[in-house]
Amino acid sequence: MSTQSSRATARLMVAPSVVLLFIWMIVPLILTVWFSFRIYRLLSPERNGWAGFRNYTWFFNSPDFWLGINNTLLLVGGVLAITIVFGVLIALLIDQPVWGQGPLRILVISPFFIMPPVAASIWENLFMHPQNGLLAAGAVGMGIKPILFLESYPMASVIFIVAWEWLPFATLILLTALQSLSSEQLEAAEMDGASSLSRFRYITLPHLTRAITVVILIQTIFLLGIFGEIFTTTQGGPGSASTTLPYMIYKQALIAKDIGRAAAGGIIAVILANIVAFFLMRSMGKHLDA
Repeated sequence: MSTQSSRATARLMVAPSVVLLFIWMIVPLILTVWFSFRIYRLLSPERNGWAGFRNYTWFFNSPDFWLGINNTLLLVGGVLAITIVFGVLIALLIDQPVWGQGPLRILVISPFFIMPPVAASIWENLFMHPQNGLLAAGAVGMGIKPILFLESYPMASVIFIVAWEWLPFATLILLTALQSLSSEQLEAAEMDGASSLSRFRYITLPHLTRAITVVILIQTIFLLGIFGEIFTTTQGGPGSASTTLPYMIYKQALIAKDIGRAAAGGIIAVILANIVAFFLMRSMGKHLDA
């Protein structure tokens, strides 16, 4: 049993790391807020001063902003749909007692350990390249004109690449939950004459609800900031077809050299991410308490 003295000692020991973490988070946030209200262009440092809300209004009036919001939500929704559906199917598959089950599981989760730019580059050059890619070679072999994936379907291609990276994470979480399911329930249902589909619908899927909720919450937080895959493959193009909000902020900061507008975009992104996280926690948090 902890005493008042031991709790006070624990707080005192944890305090330095908490204070350091707070400073590490709050100082960049304060500076970002400060620059978002100022004119700060690296190419013309002599032009400076107070901008007020002009940096924010520029973002809201930009057609690329609303397209970026739409693309960001499309990316998050598409990746979540693919990883959850295929994550459940793969988890069910590799949970079966087959020969080589251990190496198979390692192979399934291995894409998660590849750096995003590297994974995107592999897919761009090895598979999706219109002349030298494996998919193009297969299309030519069948007498079909190769598809320009990154040019004709840029957003779908990015979603597929990101989903390939995050599928092992979803599979691992769902497999862990699947292995905690009591086999006696499934055996009892089977003895009562329940089909495989019925056992999955009424026993397995409800058991996986909590794990699916965890996957959605964690992946959404990270997917809202996806950047490396877009930078490596499409650079936000063609035009702005695959520009997301993080990539739009990057273009303002490092291409246009407009730190004020980029900072305003960063604050908008933080606010939107917190709104999404709030509604997710409100709507799905009940499954975590179950």
